[in-house]
Amino acid sequence: MLVLGIDTSCDDTGVGVVELRPDGSVTVRANRVWSQTVHANYGGVMPELASREHVERIDAVMEDALAEAGVGVGELGAVAATSGPGLVGALLVGLMYGKGLSQGLGIPFHATHHLEGHIYAAASETELQPPYLALVVSGGHTHLFDVLSEGQYELVGATRDDAAGEAFDKVARLSGLGYPGGPAIAEAAKLGDPKAIPFKVPLAGQKGYEFSFSGLKTAALLAHRAGAKPEDLAASFQAVAVKSLVQTSVRAANDLGRNTLVVSGGVAANAALREAFVQTGLRVLFPGKGLNTDNGAMIALAGAAAIRAGRGEHGLSDGATAYAPLANVER
Repeated sequence: MLVLGIDTSCDDTGVGVVELRPDGSVTVRANRVWSQTVHANYGGVMPELASREHVERIDAVMEDALAEAGVGVGELGAVAATSGPGLVGALLVGLMYGKGLSQGLGIPFHATHHLEGHIYAAASETELQPPYLALVVSGGHTHLFDVLSEGQYELVGATRDDAAGEAFDKVARLSGLGYPGGPAIAEAAKLGDPKAIPFKVPLAGQKGYEFSFSGLKTAALLAHRAGAKPEDLAASFQAVAVKSLVQTSVRAANDLGRNTLVVSGGVAANAALREAFVQTGLRVLFPGKGLNTDNGAMIALAGAAAIRAGRGEHGLSDGATAYAPLANVER
């Protein structure tokens, strides 16, 4: 079965195609993303502009994805589209587009959770067998889930304030390094001293598994005003942010007895973060190339997982929602 996935949750228009085989294995056949550049003028995403860009681009991205997969629209067996969380106006573009395709082609539709898509992005490289921990770390999310079984998620920890990716964006902006901040910080950090500025690790000594980046962001602002070099600021900030994410996640894995950890989301593309996680001794899985940031293939992978688990068609009556908790299990 060929599953089409659509994601328009923020500022990337993503359409992907995955092949779900009878044995349950999946292969990404196509993954096309149009990344909006208009927001660079504002240092962050402008919701109304994002919605308009999705409307203008989704047809072309759809055509490119089908061409890459080498299939026609009539060969699709199911459609999955993100229903939340995200920017409501942006979500509506992909959600309505997916529902229209489903009804026009007479194939099942799956309203898909954005964070579940990020988690299943790692399934493009290897088969995921619960239980495992999943850290979703991006511009809008920093969540740590215990995946008890397929489709069952317990929220173990989350950020108290800013998402990690948002903090990267803001520190890059105040340092004049550009937007998006993740790649800009990573590149500048190569030229800086990670020990130049003595930032403190947020929430050090906590018993839980929460994250916080607001204080670190403020400390970076004060260091910038004190004359810190952009390269040293980037290197020092990145080192402490990575340390916080890794230490908290590894401690949770050890406490919960999990040997496998999935790390996904845009920040998971950071080379320093990947290297630090690889050195923990855990089995750490990352999404394949092009699947870290928002994309349609990850939504198709989550849709394929729902089909494989026998969850059936759902979501034709679902609307777009800005806030949509993924956790559905409480300890």
